[in-house]
Amino acid sequence: MQFGFDDRTQALVAEMRDFFDTHVLASEKVFGEQLDALDDRFAFTRTQVVRDLQAEARARGLWNLFLPAGSDPDGLGAGLTNLQYAPLAEISGASPNLGPVAMNCAAPDTGNMEVLHLFGTPEQKERWLTPLLAGEIRSAFAMTEPDVASSDATNVQLSITRDGDEYVINGRKWWITGAMNPDCTVFIVMGKTDPDAARHRQQSMVLVPRDTPGLTVLRPMEVFGWDDHEHGGHAELVFTDVRVPASHLIGEEGGGFAIAQARLGPGRIHHCMRTIGIAERALSLMCARVDERVAFGRPISEQGVVRDWIATARIEIEQLRLLTLKTAWLMDTVGTRGAHTEIQAIKIAVPRTVQKILDNAIQAHGAGGVSQDFPLSMMHAGVRTLRLADGPDEVHVNSLAKAELKRQAAARG
Repeated sequence: MQFGFDDRTQALVAEMRDFFDTHVLASEKVFGEQLDALDDRFAFTRTQVVRDLQAEARARGLWNLFLPAGSDPDGLGAGLTNLQYAPLAEISGASPNLGPVAMNCAAPDTGNMEVLHLFGTPEQKERWLTPLLAGEIRSAFAMTEPDVASSDATNVQLSITRDGDEYVINGRKWWITGAMNPDCTVFIVMGKTDPDAARHRQQSMVLVPRDTPGLTVLRPMEVFGWDDHEHGGHAELVFTDVRVPASHLIGEEGGGFAIAQARLGPGRIHHCMRTIGIAERALSLMCARVDERVAFGRPISEQGVVRDWIATARIEIEQLRLLTLKTAWLMDTVGTRGAHTEIQAIKIAVPRTVQKILDNAIQAHGAGGVSQDFPLSMMHAGVRTLRLADGPDEVHVNSLAKAELKRQAAARG
């Protein structure tokens, strides 16, 4: 087995680490100050620090790194494999507010760009994909609904009804990431076009511009009392007789569920890559804190329980990274479907484990750990939320166990 990265990846990792250490980390405090000065606190992409970081990232060739090789229609991406992208995404995740957006590699735009690349028409790509690749606009993905268990994507109730040359959309969505940002100019919306079709052929996806009459961004959603304005927030949306041209359909009618699955696979591994970066930063902050603070006459770092936290965190991070890299390699070699088991495994293991690492880091910081003076509480809220996003733990556990039972039964012959 080969555990080393190729020369291009190593060069990009070195460039990324320098960019992160000299620009991204140094900008976090200024970013917070500039956010506070905005008239609209959700318009984080309008801060000067984000614009400066994006310009620097583009100049360094650290732009659209998430795009798989051969998938960039405008020459704006790096064309990396999933395996090449993994260590770069990890580094960016250590500063979740600034790292991904600085390189135009932030969710939900990454998944939406992949959807438009794979399923969009030439006209849709020209109108929305090209400016998304250039970082000129933002987007959102509207699937989750308040009135149904959206862990089962076939449950969506929002209606998309054909009326001549238009689709008419009615329903509600919530927890729509980035939707509070006024620079979010287009929504990919999943709803039902044919309730009488086969269960996985009832859903379709359409593109809805933000300024379409009848679309209301109702309110921001809070995560543990935190509105997540650093990422453009999460919103509840109401669609009331919203009309869009039939040409805004993505793919074909009845193809929405399949498109969602194609989108969520890469999205899940990208989340896990970045979350490992969060774990590394949490461990670094924990080590620094316990080395510098004294309790009962000796540094906290000499306490056995604290050393157990540190050693266990190092072991677990290495385990998570290896499984995530294996998953990335499988996606590159046998495709997302062939890596399905591993994608589920990391989606279960990474957020659960990193949540525990963050909890210990917070504990080691004492009261400071839950304050705004350190990023740990913000990271903890995001990682805990990830155990629900893109499918809750329980759904993935159930599916993974079913596959394992089937595999073991076949092995018994």
